Amino acid sequence: MIERLQELAASRMCRFLIVGSGAALLLLVLTYGLARLGVPPFPGSVLAYAVAFCCAYLAQRGWTFGGSHAHARALPRYFVLQAGCAIFSGVVSHLAVARFGMAPLPMAVATTIAASAASYVVSSVWVFPMGDGES
Repeated sequence: MIERLQELAASRMCRFLIVGSGAALLLLVLTYGLARLGVPPFPGSVLAYAVAFCCAYLAQRGWTFGGSHAHARALPRYFVLQAGCAIFSGVVSHLAVARFGMAPLPMAVATTIAASAASYVVSSVWVFPMGDGES
């Protein structure tokens, strides 16, 4: 059992999912906490997203992809990727409802899986490619 857990922890995909889940949870907690403190929704959500984005980037770069990719190259690429994933998730969710008539929960699941898969693939081959600055 412990060996299997160690194998999972060594998997980039598993680390990617852990970091992504942690970033989503951080976003949720910060958005909620700032709202409870009286911060208006728009600036509170933007601030929470910025903090979660920075934490996710640093964890993905340092732990998931285990490299020392130059920030000057990886950070702008990560930003472009996340902006693209946001747009892609909007398209997927729209198509899931408008084209396939999905209810909210299956639409959310489909959108999350599609955006996560796209983010993982593009992160692996473009943002944090193997052999590009890894130690």
